[in-house]
Amino acid sequence: MEDNIDTILLNKTTKFLFNDTSNYRLPWIASGMTVSSYALWAIFVLPGFRKVPWKLKVPFLPSSKHQTANVVKLLNGRKGRLVDLGSGDGRLVFAAVSIGFQSRGYELNPILVTWAKTQARWRGISEMNASFVKENFWTADLSSYNNVVLFLAPSVMESLEQKLYAELSDDAWVIACRFPFPHWKPTGTEGTGLDQVWAYSMKTIRNGFTKPQPS
Repeated sequence: MEDNIDTILLNKTTKFLFNDTSNYRLPWIASGMTVSSYALWAIFVLPGFRKVPWKLKVPFLPSSKHQTANVVKLLNGRKGRLVDLGSGDGRLVFAAVSIGFQSRGYELNPILVTWAKTQARWRGISEMNASFVKENFWTADLSSYNNVVLFLAPSVMESLEQKLYAELSDDAWVIACRFPFPHWKPTGTEGTGLDQVWAYSMKTIRNGFTKPQPS
């Protein structure tokens, strides 16, 4: 009788400690998560990257609600045409349109460009006020814009200094999200931490700094 009880307890304990079904499913779950991560990368980061040199590539990272509000504060009192460099889903463009700017977004990811255009139609915003183009802003002439906003990466900020210095007029205003320019002194700033943004007056930059040299 005792031998039978010990056998039953041993079998139950063994089944509890080692479950064939659970262990068999774990590799499939891990593989599914890996495939899903790669799919998100392929949809939101990879498209268009082949057109840009490796050192200038920047993945899509949307601005937060507070960061967007800080950009709007620094645009207060400004007028004219605005461009968003790497506009993603269009949220900074739409924020600028809401306070009276004619805005354009440059974005290489076709999925994000389509989504931004769809949102514009849903909101009833004309293409004259909010336009999105699948183009590389590094090769575009930005001289017609007197307001520039961007949320890029530290690795490209020095190269962007050179481009903006060469193309923008003295009355231009540049707003950088989260990552400031390495050599320019900001005219103003809003927010703290991850939501901090900086504003730069091109006239002030030219009066106080030597033209950045290509690296």
